[in-house]
Amino acid sequence: MSMEFTPHAYQTRAIEWIKDHPKCCLFLDMGLGKTVSTLTAVRDLIDEAEVTRVLVVAPKKVAESTWAQEAGKWSHLSGLRVSLLTGTEARRKEAMSREADIYVVGRDNVVWLFQSAPWIMKRLHPFDCIVVDELTSFKSHTAKRFRALRRWTAVCPRVIGLTGTPVPNSLMDLWAEMYTVDGGERLGRFIGKYREAYFSRIPLGNFFAVKYVPLPNAERAVLDRIADICLTMRASDYLELPDLNEVTVRISLPDRVMERYRRFERDQVMAYIDEHGEESVAVADSAAGLLNKLAQFANGAVYAEDGSYAEVHDEKLEHLAEIVEQAGSPVLVFYQYRHDAERIRRTLEGVRTYEGDDDLRDWNDGKIRVLLAHPASCAYGLNMQGGGHYIVWFGTGWNLEQYQQANARLHRQGQTHPVTAYRLVCEGTADETALAAIDRKAGTQDGMIETLKQLLKRYEHE
Repeated sequence: MSMEFTPHAYQTRAIEWIKDHPKCCLFLDMGLGKTVSTLTAVRDLIDEAEVTRVLVVAPKKVAESTWAQEAGKWSHLSGLRVSLLTGTEARRKEAMSREADIYVVGRDNVVWLFQSAPWIMKRLHPFDCIVVDELTSFKSHTAKRFRALRRWTAVCPRVIGLTGTPVPNSLMDLWAEMYTVDGGERLGRFIGKYREAYFSRIPLGNFFAVKYVPLPNAERAVLDRIADICLTMRASDYLELPDLNEVTVRISLPDRVMERYRRFERDQVMAYIDEHGEESVAVADSAAGLLNKLAQFANGAVYAEDGSYAEVHDEKLEHLAEIVEQAGSPVLVFYQYRHDAERIRRTLEGVRTYEGDDDLRDWNDGKIRVLLAHPASCAYGLNMQGGGHYIVWFGTGWNLEQYQQANARLHRQGQTHPVTAYRLVCEGTADETALAAIDRKAGTQDGMIETLKQLLKRYEHE
């Protein structure tokens, strides 16, 4: 049964902002209703004959469920026809052939959509409005998805960019995000000139590795350049949410396990130094691989070259079991590695791994005792506050944006209980440096660089 929509004042402002600004961004904190506000504005534009066909580009899980669910949830949106370009290629092509008002595609299929869809070639431009949900998905100027989408947004009459965290990791990311919306009108058409204008270039110890550091007042200058089309709202200014309590559970590994970790850490760092030199702190695949190996060990298992894994301890599993038992209500567990999920499923009863709409519905209906989820699969857009108010991070990783967004699946408008997020941290391991980076709100790359520097310094005498 559909519900009546009575917008809050801040939602009305967001709706009018979209209608008044053909190229615009909504930097709205999680829980402020970006989706329903955007759909309402789109419905009004369709009714006023300013828009006829809309493309929504969203993270995979959000594309599969959130937009269609929101359109069906509210009575004023019931007339909107939504076609989901998801699933197999055959299903996507069939969905493209339907007459609809809104077509929703996962961000991973953007290149396929614009290069392989024959129906698009029959029209000069098939969409007169493009919505980019989670604009930070297009922060890399070298990514194929960015290069594919920008050719269409540059000539589309209306482009709407949505995100809650416009500058989560680096001011550098903002160039590609804004280019996706305005075609380079505000921050320039070339990334090189953007770097020259707002950053200084710092070598990192070898010929190839460099780091770009924002110049003094660069962030203020950049934000001023984009302010005319960007509406920013913080949840703390508009919502009275229950508290989010972050509880760090510190775990002391047994001496024999800690000794083994130290040997493993030393071997991994020395292998890195042999290959890259002790001055290299560039976060290439090899550096990220080193840190992920250490994080795997802290979680209790390490992958081998052939994809199998060796278990090294059960400390986190035991603490997780205790938290689940004491909670007495459903628990959402975020894991980092596949072997985390496999080991958790073997340890606990009543565990389900989040895969799609059925799991989301059952979770919100209180039918799942423990829901396992990877933060990359459900960090964005999903409303999960109906299912519980306990979160456990089996390992936090270094990605601040995913950490914040994932917590907001429960800590959002509609939550009626204080939310508690337990972070399981093995003392003296990579867990501590990863969590420290999260807590000081460092970007993923900065957090990894700082961790790697500490490791190189620890073993430089050898």
